Amino acid sequence: MIPLANSFYADWRTRHGFAAVLRDAPTTPPERLLQAIWLHQRLRRDQLRTLDGQSIRVLHPGFANVEGGPDFRGAVLQFGEAASVTGDVEVDLRTSGWRAHGHHQNPAFQNVVLHVVWDADRNASGTATLALRSVLDAPLAELSSQLEPVSLRTLPENLRGQCAAPLRDLPEAALAELLHQAAQVRLQNKAAALRSRAQHVGWEQSLWEGLFRALGYKHNVWPMQCLAELRPRWAPGADSPLTLQARLLGLSGLLPAELSRRPAGADDYLRRIWDCWWREREEFADATLPRILWRFHGLRPANHPQRRLALAAHWLHAGDLVARIERWSGAVLLDKQLLDSLMNLLQVLDDDYWSWHWTFRSARLKKVQPLLGAQRVTELAVNIILPWLWTRSVAGKNEKLRAEIEKRHAVWPAAEDNATLRLARQRLLGRSAVRGGGGRTAIEQQGLLQIVRDFCDHTDAACGGCRFPALVRNWKAQYQSPTDADR
Repeated sequence: MIPLANSFYADWRTRHGFAAVLRDAPTTPPERLLQAIWLHQRLRRDQLRTLDGQSIRVLHPGFANVEGGPDFRGAVLQFGEAASVTGDVEVDLRTSGWRAHGHHQNPAFQNVVLHVVWDADRNASGTATLALRSVLDAPLAELSSQLEPVSLRTLPENLRGQCAAPLRDLPEAALAELLHQAAQVRLQNKAAALRSRAQHVGWEQSLWEGLFRALGYKHNVWPMQCLAELRPRWAPGADSPLTLQARLLGLSGLLPAELSRRPAGADDYLRRIWDCWWREREEFADATLPRILWRFHGLRPANHPQRRLALAAHWLHAGDLVARIERWSGAVLLDKQLLDSLMNLLQVLDDDYWSWHWTFRSARLKKVQPLLGAQRVTELAVNIILPWLWTRSVAGKNEKLRAEIEKRHAVWPAAEDNATLRLARQRLLGRSAVRGGGGRTAIEQQGLLQIVRDFCDHTDAACGGCRFPALVRNWKAQYQSPTDADR
């Protein structure tokens, strides 16, 4: 490494960074550095062997996983002369970390095909293991200086998709239109699913099922769907939101069985819920869901299904939510009014308990928290409400309404970012993400998600056999052709 002369920044970084510690003492590297070494493959790649002597060829190191589970997803590896395999990679300091961290009992780690460690000790992990200590391509201190500041969220250029280069060559307007067309496919697919369901249960019920699914987020879509399918049975005859909350919480299996050890204020509400539920639970006993269906790991407190069911109870008790959504679709609104107007329609202004608590176990909040935020309203809009309105307009041959829904879909503000979108922008768009593509509006996000579903999900991390790069090149040629000069 060539030192930078007369650089205060470089000198300070060298003297006080982790690399200095590694030079001064035989220190075990931090796990994060090992992850960076693996991601950037700073290894003598022709010398990689498992602890039992099998050669390893890394065709793709996988994508850094910043959520729960293994450190890298979707790696493509070849062991010996066998065919390549796709799976996950876990990074630990030592082989004993596999059992010490409970990976051997965690279903999230069942697809791990390689355990990467710094040192091997006597407690083997039980899966193919690679020790890095002897196969680094540079001294550890130098690697630390180079890689320590690098975010695992930043995908190296050589690991981006084969479509990254042709996408980068697209004019910004061409990229935007390609994303819009992909998003239109996604809108139509969502609409088709709602229409198919409506053919069996009716338009209103299909909307309610969609709303419940969306309130389940990615963790609890299925149990929410199960509850929604039973709406014709448990919704009639409820005289208050509390009654509906009691039914939903009881049916869900999420109603605590004991009043003791609850935070202040919870016992009174829970007692009122049980006063309602104990009278009806025998009637609904055959439909009550087992608690094991619900997933809570990695779930934000504000998104807990107990709180989401409390919100749905208010919607149902109002009795006119579907009619109000239909009126909203025909209202004259400016683009900047769309989100606020739908949020006003869906927001519950006050709930004596749930405006002040995340769950039954949480302490009373210092100030009122809305039961629904702007990001969740956007998710409801682009995934459920707009597709439902669009397919109804198509079924009713209402061209004016269809055009209005497509217009709203095209200008809706961006939804909350997520791991899939972040990886897609890095892998597909590269630097073009900086100039706006893939994140300014919800339709760009939806288009990117559709591309991932249509192409990335059907190939491996090395993009083997993917046809999307050819699509991009053909799209560029068509977009720039003389017949499209007036585009």
